[in-house]
Amino acid sequence: MANNYRDHAELEFELRHPLMKRIVELKERNFRDKEDYDDAPLDFEDAMDNYDRVLEVVGEIAGTIIADNAEGVDQEGPHLKDGRVTYASGTIENYETMKKAGLNALTMPRKYNGLNFPITPYTMCAEMVAASDAGFGNIWSLQDCCETLYEFGDDDQRARFIPRVAAGETMSMDLTEPDAGSDLQHVMLKATYSEEEGCWLLNGVKRFITNGDADLHLVLARSEEGTTDGRGLSMFIYDKRQGGVDVRRIENKLGIHGSPTCELVYKNAKAELCGSTRLGLIKYVMALMNGARLGIAAQSVGISQAAYNEGLSYAADRQQFGKAIITMPAVYDMLANIKAKLDAGRALLYECSRYVDIYKALDDIQRERKLEPEERAEQKKYARLADCLTPLAKGMNSEYANQNTYDALQIHGGSGFMMEYPIQRYYRDARITNIYEGTTQLQVVAAIRYVTNGTYLSLAREFENDTVSEAMKPLQARAKAIADKLEQAVAYVKEAADQEFHDHCARSLMEMSGNLIMLHLIIRNATKAPELFEKSARVYANIADAEVAKHFTNIMNATPEQLADYRQQPAATEE
Repeated sequence: MANNYRDHAELEFELRHPLMKRIVELKERNFRDKEDYDDAPLDFEDAMDNYDRVLEVVGEIAGTIIADNAEGVDQEGPHLKDGRVTYASGTIENYETMKKAGLNALTMPRKYNGLNFPITPYTMCAEMVAASDAGFGNIWSLQDCCETLYEFGDDDQRARFIPRVAAGETMSMDLTEPDAGSDLQHVMLKATYSEEEGCWLLNGVKRFITNGDADLHLVLARSEEGTTDGRGLSMFIYDKRQGGVDVRRIENKLGIHGSPTCELVYKNAKAELCGSTRLGLIKYVMALMNGARLGIAAQSVGISQAAYNEGLSYAADRQQFGKAIITMPAVYDMLANIKAKLDAGRALLYECSRYVDIYKALDDIQRERKLEPEERAEQKKYARLADCLTPLAKGMNSEYANQNTYDALQIHGGSGFMMEYPIQRYYRDARITNIYEGTTQLQVVAAIRYVTNGTYLSLAREFENDTVSEAMKPLQARAKAIADKLEQAVAYVKEAADQEFHDHCARSLMEMSGNLIMLHLIIRNATKAPELFEKSARVYANIADAEVAKHFTNIMNATPEQLADYRQQPAATEE
């Protein structure tokens, strides 16, 4: 029986990382819940055993029920009637199974009927679900909106809404509009406070809303009349039970067919303010988006894992010229590259998630008491590390998901172009990962300041002091040479003192940084578990060397004056 957790030892390896000791210590507050909740852990090992058992359950559900339903869901998709969405029959079965297993509101405190899980094992759940059906993963993992509600809502809102999510109600985040995609500061959905109704009323249209007919919505809307920028936006909670929102249409998409992507019409929809006015975009949505970007990084890794599984299986079975194609260099080279990118990308994903765990746990503790000076320093350190690694994790892994599914489909040859093979679904599903929750280009915008201020380079220089195995020492030396190239390229771009040139080089600098950080992380993993990662580390070192050399050459041979060669002018039109 397939199990997306037990079948991949890499996940258990990441779960057993030394930082988990500190994460559990912070999350469980000296295991104080054991006095009041029967399911609360008694100590660290009990907590880890609990995570392991839940991950096994999720792995089994994902590897069997969700996987078995995936093709049918992809073909059937959701249905729209009278402004309401009905999921595909397989999606309904998937969700009911997860609900019965108690797998909602995983990260929420036990007093709200959650499991008080850290972000890291929850992210593993999201990866495993996405490996079987990325579209269903979008529906189930939107429970992560609870994090924002918990962080910024008041006690009454937490007590009313979070237990409903724990019981199985769905969530969505309603941000995008027809004229406000990546540029969210121009959101115009109007929020007006009604003294008569004693609540806020929302009017307008939202577009491209994932799981748009959810039970509970976090909505970005313009509460300050006369404003046109992000300072006039606030966050609201809309409860579907109140009515006032209809689904105008479900988008007809290339992939993730099981996930209904909706256009919503708000007509005097009753809502309540979440947090304070004017902070909707600049504080609350930024927190919401960082969580969502980590989720898409997990989804991307899951899709890469699925693509590797399919490519490996097909290559082992497919015979050409009297032998299995897996024995041919042209094929095993592609498989090795997919696996190396998968292992390196996963290492980055969980390094980031652990950083998120520590600072968020300290944020939560700060709501109860004043932090000690060393705790404040720890909070600041890990918040900064999480902030700098999140765009790398999302940007690099989503690009890898696209590359990996492309190569896995190529391994299938003509069969990969046929709808009978699941690789075509992974290929289609992967395409959205580097678009939604912030395109790769926006991840570059988020990451570039950490390139130019030296954060990534400093992190890499710290990694250079790691004690590594003899087998990994040559790779560590190659990583140091990559860091030297990054340092030289950054200095060259900064010395040009030209903003357009800086922006032109930004993606190359970000990808160089990502390659460097991931190389160090996979070297670290290969030192601890060579049986799992040593081969991938050697292959990834070659990938990183080649990619960095390409970017380095492009940057060092460019000048601000040459940007005219890249600018494209619109075609002339006849009057």
